[in-house]
Amino acid sequence: MSRNTIRIIILLASVLFIGLVTTQIFWVKKAFEITQNQTQHEIELALINVVQDIKDHTEDSTFLVDPVNMISPNFFRVQINEELQPFYLESMLQTEFLNREINYKFQYSIYNCFNDSIVYTKLVGNAKNTETENELEIPPSVKWDNDNHYFSVFFPSLDFEIISQMRFWVISSIVLIAVLIFFAYVINIILHQKRLSEIKNDFINNMTHELKTPISTISLASDVLMQKGIEENPERLHNYARIIKDENQRLQNQVERVLQIARLEKDELEMTKQQFDLHELIDLAVPTIEMNFGEKELKIKTKLDASNAMIWGDEMHITNVIFNLLDNAGKYGGDIPEIIIETRSSEKGIFITVSDKGLGIAKDQQKEIFEKFYRISTGNVHDVKGFGLGLHYVKTIVDAHNGKIKLNSKIAEGSQFELFFPYGTEIVK
Repeated sequence: MSRNTIRIIILLASVLFIGLVTTQIFWVKKAFEITQNQTQHEIELALINVVQDIKDHTEDSTFLVDPVNMISPNFFRVQINEELQPFYLESMLQTEFLNREINYKFQYSIYNCFNDSIVYTKLVGNAKNTETENELEIPPSVKWDNDNHYFSVFFPSLDFEIISQMRFWVISSIVLIAVLIFFAYVINIILHQKRLSEIKNDFINNMTHELKTPISTISLASDVLMQKGIEENPERLHNYARIIKDENQRLQNQVERVLQIARLEKDELEMTKQQFDLHELIDLAVPTIEMNFGEKELKIKTKLDASNAMIWGDEMHITNVIFNLLDNAGKYGGDIPEIIIETRSSEKGIFITVSDKGLGIAKDQQKEIFEKFYRISTGNVHDVKGFGLGLHYVKTIVDAHNGKIKLNSKIAEGSQFELFFPYGTEIVK
């Protein structure tokens, strides 16, 4: 599946899910409004019945126009003609609410028009009455009419109670969110697998190229050695034999690098712990790297300032780490690579810094370079040889020694790899 096809599928799926989410939000909001209106209507009817019961009890024949006034969605003011006893009003409210299955916590207050104040207020729970001052809720402000008696009813958790009644919509919303999360997870896996497939294909192409060149060279040299009369020219015979040997060694090195990574993945890489001088290792590695870049004018400057360069680890693998970093600095360091390798000590270990003034690495690629098979594209896949295994190997070996590796790089300014190896730390198997 091509990248453009995947993008189109992701775009269409995203539009579809945006439409679903928008529709879900619209209908959830609509369902909430309908449920809220129904609940408010039931509360108003209950309060009207309470007013009527109070009038019947007091034998009041006065006609009240719209005695129930909704101040806010959860706050109701009720007009009456007589003073009320709190517990009588509470009993009437609880009975009427229970009859209409309005089992919500509510707070009622009684207003006295003679002294223009609220004379009583109480919070009533679902199951039992409570009268703790700290539990009283603050209802919205209301303008009272001094010529009448009033009581008010406030439902502090009405919105939550309404939402709890919308179980279908809550469950469907949760399912939709779960589907969205799963969709995002699947898309992430698809993109990751697509990227992994591209990296592996690139690795196969690079490996084919790297192996094909020495095989072709060996084949040509073998054809020359099979020519008649070659034995009469010992110098020419020796040169072609040397070419075959060198190319065979190159093949062995390439295969060994791939097998080495395979052993790392299976935790089968054996490490021999010993104490050694890191400065001595660097002094041996630098001239070897300079020799390997015979066709390039390579400049390596060392600043070995660490006061204590003795570390505990596997000398061969740490040597390979240094070789890999210097080799990369030489490959990507430009036409005339300038490399600086420095060391410094700390209380816990030694820092090694390998810097170059080459191409640099873009920020979006810096997180990827330690991944297996990943290679930085320079426009031509084969202009810099390699399998994309070097830095993955470096990171694995550093981690196995309980060390750390950090990269600082800017495009066209160069890269700096900083390693840290602790003193006397056991290697992680």
